Amino acid sequence: MKNKINFGSIIVFYVVAVICRYAAVKTNLLSGIENPYLVILLRGAGPALGAFAAIKIFSLHNPMSLKGIYKNAIVPFAVYWILPAVLIAGVYYLTIGKFPILLMFTVLAYGLLEEIGWRGFLQEQLKSLPKFTSILIITVLWFAWHLNLEITPNNMIFLGIIFFGTWGIGKVYSSTGSLLAVAGVHSLNNFFRDGLHSTELTLIAILLLIWVGFIILYNKKFKTVANPA
Repeated sequence: MKNKINFGSIIVFYVVAVICRYAAVKTNLLSGIENPYLVILLRGAGPALGAFAAIKIFSLHNPMSLKGIYKNAIVPFAVYWILPAVLIAGVYYLTIGKFPILLMFTVLAYGLLEEIGWRGFLQEQLKSLPKFTSILIITVLWFAWHLNLEITPNNMIFLGIIFFGTWGIGKVYSSTGSLLAVAGVHSLNNFFRDGLHSTELTLIAILLLIWVGFIILYNKKFKTVANPA
């Protein structure tokens, strides 16, 4: 029997997420904050706050987890946070001569705040729907949350990226159950604030190959341990 969707909780989640996003990017509410890293985090906090509000108000059982299928959070933290932070910081050092470690982990934390909402909450709430329907709903809501609704070529490209991101990150979440893992994948594009060039695209491809391979191998090991012959 499929779980019944709690539409009230989804409405609360999304209203809170959009209000927080609007306050952060469309008003001067954050203009007095001098710490740029804190501003980055506050711009992405809405989905997490919305998820926690909905779970609290509706007393939902929501299986959010930082570690997911892994024995502890150290494994996904090392593979999906430390590894990209070190590699990408190395690329930054070669191009601009410094290690922006604080920026790396701020971007990862930003991704985590979003993923608590989009995957940890919304994907879980919609899991009884057909896969494509769930992806489509999350895509539309996630795209609209960014509050860039003009019909322009760039926004249509961004919508396409959101669609494939929803599918791909959703697959990672379904395979790992780890918010740390999906936060790392989510953050790949956000690391490169000055655009993607051949070096950045190569690094992204390498990280994706490492992560996909790790997920496949770990899931095989996990299933073998869970179901010994």
